[in-house]
Parts: sequence; C-alpha cells; structure tokens
Amino acid sequence: MERGVARVRDHVRAEGIEILLVEDNPGDVYLTLEVLRLGAIRKHVSVATDGEEALNFLNRAYEFQNAPRPDLIILDLNLPKLDGREVLERIKADPNLQQIPVIILSTSNAERDVIAAYNHHANCYLTKPTDLDDFFELVREIESYWLKCVRLPAA
Repeated sequence: MERGVARVRDHVRAEGIEILLVEDNPGDVYLTLEVLRLGAIRKHVSVATDGEEALNFLNRAYEFQNAPRPDLIILDLNLPKLDGREVLERIKADPNLQQIPVIILSTSNAERDVIAAYNHHANCYLTKPTDLDDFFELVREIESYWLKCVRLPAA
C-alpha cells in the first residue's frame, strides 16, 4: 500500500491540509482515501498502519525525517504494535503534538473506550458504521466539519 498525506484546507496553508490516517485495515484505508480523494478540499493524506509507525511519523523518526506535520489525525484504536489508546495518550502528552486535533474512528462502541479517549483529550470519537454507504457518509462528514467548518491551528 502506498503511503500518502493529503493537503486540504486553504485557511491552514496555501498548499492544503495534511492528514495522518492511522489505520491497520487495508479496506478501511482504501475506502477512507477514496472518499477523501473525491472531496472538494485540497488535502494530502499520509497513512500509518500501526501505532509505532504513527509515532515515528509524528516524531519524524527513521524513514519519516521529512514527514509533513499533520493538521489533523484520524486514529483507529485497535492497532498492531502500539495500541491507538497509547498513541493518543502519547500525542496529547507531547507539547509539540498535543494541539493537533485527533479524531478517533473505531469499530468499538464500548463506553469505556469512549470515556478513555476523551479522558486522553481526543477531539471527537466516531464509531465506524458497518454499512458501506454509512461509512462513506461519515468520512464525508469528517471532511465537511473538520476541513470546512473548524479552524485548525497553524502548524
């Protein structure tokens, strides 16, 4: 799978918005990228397929030395190597990363996961729909709200 980062909204940077998608399910990655590609806002989306890779990307470690700083992170909770819960906790504990909005997009609808995510300062928690059309609509809503309505902090 090719890694890419998407540039989106001109109010953040002239070249668009950088998104980091942290997702281990290749099908969900493909569908999310496809919906975002069809959106009207310029964006560049990078993909990390496990929690360790996500933190390396964010910290510009190893092969990610030239990685762009994301304006927005879409994070799954159930990841290999390093769980998404731990990734969220580390992002929000790091003064260099904590202001980046993090959207939790998970199959889990367990109340304990929702509470834990907000306790670790997730900016929102969304449960992945099982219906394909509903999944597409949710990703379109993420783009509409987070990339058109919300003013993201400057990098």
